[in-house]
Amino acid sequence: MFAIVNIAGQQFKVKKDDELFVHRLSGNVGESVEFSEVLMTSNSGNIKFTDSVKVKAEIVDHLKGDKVIVFKKKRRKGYQKSNGHRQYLTKIKIKDIA
Repeated sequence: MFAIVNIAGQQFKVKKDDELFVHRLSGNVGESVEFSEVLMTSNSGNIKFTDSVKVKAEIVDHLKGDKVIVFKKKRRKGYQKSNGHRQYLTKIKIKDIA
């Protein structure tokens, strides 16, 4: 069984015991969170579009992603600019699709 769920503005395909990285969620490590915006579920090929399904997950860790370097240059103009950032992420583990 899997579900397509909207988490923090992004859609993810999740199954039980999946671990995934999402945008930073509020909550402490070890707390459980519930996502009610489930777009679709599938159980052995039977696709359902219902609003009554909820996905329960547990926050495993808060961390930062890999560094992304943004480099801008205009040739023959002497213009160079380097910038970078690291995205704040939360690692969650899917406990149940009910």
